[in-house]
Amino acid sequence: MKVVIDTNSLLSLVRYYLPFDKKGVLFNFFKTKIEKGEIIIIDKVLEQSTFISKKIIVQKLDFLNDKNFLKKAKVPYKTDNLLVQNTKLFFHQLNNVFVNHIVKKAHNITDVEFENRKNAFINEADMKQIFLCLNLIKNGERVVLVTEETESSNDNKLFKKIPAICKELEIETMTLPELITKYDGIDIDFK
Repeated sequence: MKVVIDTNSLLSLVRYYLPFDKKGVLFNFFKTKIEKGEIIIIDKVLEQSTFISKKIIVQKLDFLNDKNFLKKAKVPYKTDNLLVQNTKLFFHQLNNVFVNHIVKKAHNITDVEFENRKNAFINEADMKQIFLCLNLIKNGERVVLVTEETESSNDNKLFKKIPAICKELEIETMTLPELITKYDGIDIDFK
């Protein structure tokens, strides 16, 4: 199973789990899974991780600052050239299914403005993670996108959140706690 993990899940890991992981079991588990390529961090997520919450993610997961580790583990996954296989279908879904029509109408978004926002959205971490998942699935991998986002709350944004888009594209999603419970052999003793 390949796991594509988002920035909020990494933030939750370092804020809410690692402070209680006194023996470093969870830390080492994630480091090993990332090093083996089983947990994938894309370039956009790593970039976001260096800006949010006073760089807490890259400080607590210090191996993400280690150039030798990054080179050996091939982290981050480069997304510059990621494409979707069926672009016609994807853009139809982006224009009609993934868009929050209520927000579009309420804000009187023009066609030009919509195209600009759509292009920006395609280049954000969320969509790059989804593109990666689609490519991995096409290559026969079982893929899970780990996110702390919920399908329902949209924060008045023009495009739907990761879980809603993934549901439509048949990409499995789960939260960080769900991921941790999926793995056997993690003997965590929180204190």
